[in-house]
Amino acid sequence: MFSPPHHLPDRFHLVFLCAGEWGGGNGFSPLPLVPVLGGLPPARSCLEMLLPLLPCLVLCLLLLPLAVLWRRRPSQDARLSWLVHLQHRVAWGPLCWAAAWQRKSLVRSTLHAGQSQQRALRRCLQGAQSPRCPLRGSTDIGVFRNHLPLTKASQLQEEESGVQLLPPTSNQYRGEVSLQATLLGLAALKKTCPEVLAPEGTARVTPSSPWPYPLPWPWHALGQLGPAGAKDPRALLLEALRSPGLRALEAGTAVELLDVFLGLEADGEELAEALAAGNPGASLPRRAAELREALEQGPRGLALRLWPKLQVVVTLDAGGQAEAVAALGALWCQGLAFFSPAYAASGGQQDSRVVRCRLGDVVQVVGAYNQCPVVRFICRLGQTLSVRGEDTGEDVFSEALGRAVGQWPGARLLDHGCVESSILDSSEGSAPHYEVFVALKGLRNLSEENRDKLDHCLQEASARYKSLRFRGSVGPARVHLVGWGAFRELRAALAACPSAPFPPEMPRVLKHRYLAQYLQRRVLS
Repeated sequence: MFSPPHHLPDRFHLVFLCAGEWGGGNGFSPLPLVPVLGGLPPARSCLEMLLPLLPCLVLCLLLLPLAVLWRRRPSQDARLSWLVHLQHRVAWGPLCWAAAWQRKSLVRSTLHAGQSQQRALRRCLQGAQSPRCPLRGSTDIGVFRNHLPLTKASQLQEEESGVQLLPPTSNQYRGEVSLQATLLGLAALKKTCPEVLAPEGTARVTPSSPWPYPLPWPWHALGQLGPAGAKDPRALLLEALRSPGLRALEAGTAVELLDVFLGLEADGEELAEALAAGNPGASLPRRAAELREALEQGPRGLALRLWPKLQVVVTLDAGGQAEAVAALGALWCQGLAFFSPAYAASGGQQDSRVVRCRLGDVVQVVGAYNQCPVVRFICRLGQTLSVRGEDTGEDVFSEALGRAVGQWPGARLLDHGCVESSILDSSEGSAPHYEVFVALKGLRNLSEENRDKLDHCLQEASARYKSLRFRGSVGPARVHLVGWGAFRELRAALAACPSAPFPPEMPRVLKHRYLAQYLQRRVLS
């Protein structure tokens, strides 16, 4: 993860480099990255870091039951009690102090990023305890480079060698850096939108949270609504709908938030009935009527109609989220800012043993923060289509698809996935081609003219693809319209894997037939 300082533009992220080479045609070549990044705080436990905050934390815990009881008084329905505001101020005191300390630590570590990374690698090398590990006791970076080249050894090679080169990355270290990302993210959000984290001003509408680290004090004191530990998305959404004064919506990822709004449109009447039946008083039935009225006006600007004071949407930035962010910004969340407290690279979380690995994310360097580059996500390696060696990358295909959808009247792209025809055995009797599955808003059927536009855009984007199409070596791309639930089922299947990281890596190019069949079964046109 990468935690941006408070003054950097949203969706730009800091990169902390390990020993490796800097360069490449785009200003960046796949580099070895610390699996969870965001600065290099001193080697101390989170508990030690938070010891000075314990008195304030204890006071928060003492005030919590009193605040809950006080807020249940009927006379306090119209406004929050002074006790809740006091609890909020007490919680913010240690948070601001901790955020300031972490910011100083981040600035300190980025002044001489190379030296900081070398110290981090030496700590990893010194921690190798296995007697069979060739790096045991070594602190030489050259030895480390020789034994861990910038390649990804296959699992079979590792099993055959029987050698674990490095011990698992310390959970304590990951926790420290995740805490830093959360603290700096909250401080940046408060500085940008001061009213967002007011009491009862924030609601999470997905089971997963965009914040990398759970705060050690009562979270609802900082504005978080929702049942503690709730895993039911419907219950979380209902809790948010009961609070018209929200200033921020939180979701694990933009794709998950997109599912929430699509589900809100599909099940709007059921949700309205649940709201009306939730309280015998007049407030919730009136809120149910407001929900029905807001839904009748369509998706554009729906979030602001439901929550007029809403200012920002908080989601975790990761690969495969661009279409969801664009669709949300153009329709349901129109007029709202998007904020990401961190950038998640699932490759770094998936294998906690290789501090020197290719995460597979290609980024563009857009600036610098002290000695660390500030980057913007471009695409992921391995997400390429190649039926005749043309290697059409994720970024090239997504750009071509975006241009094609822009020529489909009334259509808005929600999600897409691609499959090489050989995987689905669909090229029998024809040249190999791309099978493309798209979920759209505003278009229920695809004409042949619309389908052909994608192939024309692909030829304009890739000279190699155009040449193969001209010679007949590659057939035209076949476009299929699927229901919006198809990609939700696909993500659920990916997340069900025991080793699935969070956020689950949403592949744009599907390499397994069983995954492609989740989309194939939901084809509408």
